[in-house]
Formats: sequence, structure tokens, C-alpha cells
Amino acid sequence: MEYLVRQARITDVDRLYALCAERGAVPDGDSPMDAIGLLRQLVYLPNASVALVEANRQLAGGAVLGLRPSVRTGGFVATIDVLVVANGYDGEKVADLLIEELLLSAKRKGCTAVEVMLTPEDEHFASWQGHGFVKAAPHTYAAPIAARARIGR
Repeated sequence: MEYLVRQARITDVDRLYALCAERGAVPDGDSPMDAIGLLRQLVYLPNASVALVEANRQLAGGAVLGLRPSVRTGGFVATIDVLVVANGYDGEKVADLLIEELLLSAKRKGCTAVEVMLTPEDEHFASWQGHGFVKAAPHTYAAPIAARARIGR
């Protein structure tokens, strides 16, 4: 099966939210913030990235990355908040494509590291490890981003 990886558009938010709800990746209705409204905002924010994988124009998976400043690391740290894969697709392949896209996005945005909250029981744990994520704290795994070459004068 051929997969297409791309950044989400506002017209994709409803499909992505439905997939997140189906996979249990969004809070129940008693949340103080509207998850679908937040997803709509994240599509446009420069300090976030929402990536999708499609197969035959059907949503196969999606992921959300957000940035925060970190004085300790000397730049921004990206956090992958959500990674979901729809039923009926190659979960490992879709997860790998999404992780690769978000790592590339983090690098482009000047991040020094990428974090994700995981447990060894996570459905895509092997994919995370395959991309260099190692345990940094309880339930937090991190992968460094290669530093940009300094421009000399």
C-alpha cells in the first residue's frame, strides 16, 4: 500500500479528531478545553505541527507536535502529544512515517530535542525506539535533534 505523508489542513481536523476519539487519544467531554477547537488552532500555529498519513485518500494516521522553550537545552523542545493509527493499516509503517515527519518538522523549527510520554506497553513502542527515543524520565522518552552547523563569519 502506498502512503502519503503531509501536514494537516483545517479541512482535515474533523477526520483527525474522530480518529483520536476512536483511539482514546482525546479527553472525555468534561475537559476544560475543546479538543477539536485546539486541533483547529494547532494547524495554523507556527509552534506546532499536525501531520497526517493517508492511503487512497483515507486517513491512516495522524500525530501532533508542540514546541516549548527550554533555557536548559538552549532552544525549543518538541513534545509529541498524539500519535494515532487507524485500524486496517500497517501500524508500524504508519507510525514510522509519522515519527519521521515530526522529527523533521522539529528539526526545521529549531528544536534541540523531541520528547514523548510512553510506557513499554505502548502500541508503537518499538517504532519510537527505532527512531532513537530513549528513557529520559519515568514515562518520558526523548530523542536528540542534530545541531545545525554554525555559520561563521
